[in-house]
Amino acid sequence: MPYAPANAHVHFALHPDHHPAVIATTTGPTADAARSHLHGLGWRSTGPATMVLARIDCEEPHYTAQAAEQLRRYGFTTEIDPALQEEIDTEWTWANYPMPWCTREEIREVGAAAQRIHHDIAAGRLVIHLHAHDGHTIVAVGSYKEGVRRHVHLHGEDHLRQETDLTFPTEAEAVAEFQRLYGVAVRPGPAPLTSREQAVRRLLAGQPPSAAEETPAPAAEPPAAEPGEHEEFLSALFDEDRQWERYRPFDETTIASHESLTVRAEFDHEARHRTDVAWTIAEYDGPVGERLWHATLTAGTPVPFIRTILQHLDAPPLSTADHPDNVLHGAAWHPASHPARTTWTAPDRTITFESTPHATADRWTLYGGEDLNRAAWTIHLSVGVPHDLLAKLAQTAADLLPSTTRPTPRPRSRRPPAGSPQPCPPSAPAVGNLPRRLLP
Repeated sequence: MPYAPANAHVHFALHPDHHPAVIATTTGPTADAARSHLHGLGWRSTGPATMVLARIDCEEPHYTAQAAEQLRRYGFTTEIDPALQEEIDTEWTWANYPMPWCTREEIREVGAAAQRIHHDIAAGRLVIHLHAHDGHTIVAVGSYKEGVRRHVHLHGEDHLRQETDLTFPTEAEAVAEFQRLYGVAVRPGPAPLTSREQAVRRLLAGQPPSAAEETPAPAAEPPAAEPGEHEEFLSALFDEDRQWERYRPFDETTIASHESLTVRAEFDHEARHRTDVAWTIAEYDGPVGERLWHATLTAGTPVPFIRTILQHLDAPPLSTADHPDNVLHGAAWHPASHPARTTWTAPDRTITFESTPHATADRWTLYGGEDLNRAAWTIHLSVGVPHDLLAKLAQTAADLLPSTTRPTPRPRSRRPPAGSPQPCPPSAPAVGNLPRRLLP
């Protein structure tokens, strides 16, 4: 490309409505040449003299600096607004990035790959056939329609979307394997656009992003017991229900024994942390029989769950109820099938019900929050727990949610921004499906 005269000028500044997108304003007799060069670098025209760079990986300042350097080499005059220059000079990083072993350049490489996939889908070069939620993030199966025809599985959203190691010679094989992996969670077509994808598309089309798209909904807090609630419930249990007898073998422990001598609940008064087991409940096959099943509940577990379990044990129903997934399906909870487990997630993602059919101690798990490893509270139930009790727990979980969330479809998995200097929120993919070259 011939050198441009110095009177071709390009001014770069942060987009006023969408941080950290960048607007380039071109002036001078050779402005068209500058615009052509920027277009090849991913910029798109939004007016006769303006172009915008909007990316889903939030790396616009970095790529703006590269574009400005290339334009200067070709003889264009460039000017970078001070606020944008500060962004370029700030070496920010993602909060809670799911691949902490990656260097900053490798993180940028992952984002660039996700950006290419985003462009291919938007341009129709990559057609998405099906999508699903795997319990952590969105997965999809699609086919490239241009160049070498490839049929791939995708994992993740926004700046973390990647092709997995699975590639297939035909569309039918790719779709069949996707159906096998994700079962009942599979949905037709592409997943709804994330808020960041919507904002980027609107910017590239020359439209300002809407306030709803720019401001992610705050993460809902799971319901949890307040300090002292479990103590109050335990006192009320002995005061109001004469079928339970109190024993306190140690200062820190109270045991509630049912008059049938087949049910026992142990409460730890010193349980405080969210991972501390506060309740251990068990049912036995007769006063001196074998244990049929047991449950553990951590300190933050909402009292209605404890009440549901003890009421069921105090007066078991004469007939068995439906499987718990029927209750959750009716409450619009989102199912996800995995090779080793099945999960149902509340519409507002504050409670998850999980079944692990090959486990013994923790056959069923209820927890508050989006991640079991950081759950606000956890209920584990062993093999042998009656299905009618599971159905009651499922109904209790559904009843704990705000009424406005029950009939609505499950929202997309997103996290709010972590604050400055992290401009965009990350999602949390399962590491096993990301490119092997980036694994430790």
